[in-house]
Amino acid sequence: MAHEHSFATPGPAGLAALAVACFGFAAVFLGKVGLGGLPLLAAWLIGGGIVQLSTALIELKDHNITGGNVFLFFSAFFMFAAALSVFAKFMLLANDIKPLSYVEGWCWMAGAGFLTVVTPAYFKSPKTMGILVVMVDIVLWAIVFLDLGIADPKIWKPVVAYLLIATGWIGIYMSGAIVCNTVYGKTIFPIPGPFIK
Repeated sequence: MAHEHSFATPGPAGLAALAVACFGFAAVFLGKVGLGGLPLLAAWLIGGGIVQLSTALIELKDHNITGGNVFLFFSAFFMFAAALSVFAKFMLLANDIKPLSYVEGWCWMAGAGFLTVVTPAYFKSPKTMGILVVMVDIVLWAIVFLDLGIADPKIWKPVVAYLLIATGWIGIYMSGAIVCNTVYGKTIFPIPGPFIK
């Protein structure tokens, strides 16, 4: 966010798209989304993927290596691949075929590993972003262990859901703070400084 942009930063839209996915997945982990809701969730994830891909490309063009790469990876796997996965699960379940989610556990391991190793870069961002990323780290590792059948779903599904809801609200707050603070040229919504300067 300290980078100069040839466009206005699309970071707020990318964070809002992340919130869409977080809230949608939270509803799934809380058992609120039935079979008929899965194609609708997939559609919203595709919309979020478009926003996050656009955000990633603009951030990378402006040399934001951290945000650009994370938004790029998330547009592909948290949005587009997840949308395809949700729709595939819908088709399988509609045809009385049980999805083998452990396959996704192995795939999510790459996503969890990637975000974990880049997390220290977010400690130079506002504290709210560092906290958001750490919460997503926990979520992704929990999903890995849930999909691999290692974690107890009764305990970990609600944990994942509520961490996703909190993450989504942090993303919404940061979106509003970045836009309003930029438009007014002063602090409208406070953004705490980084953990590491």
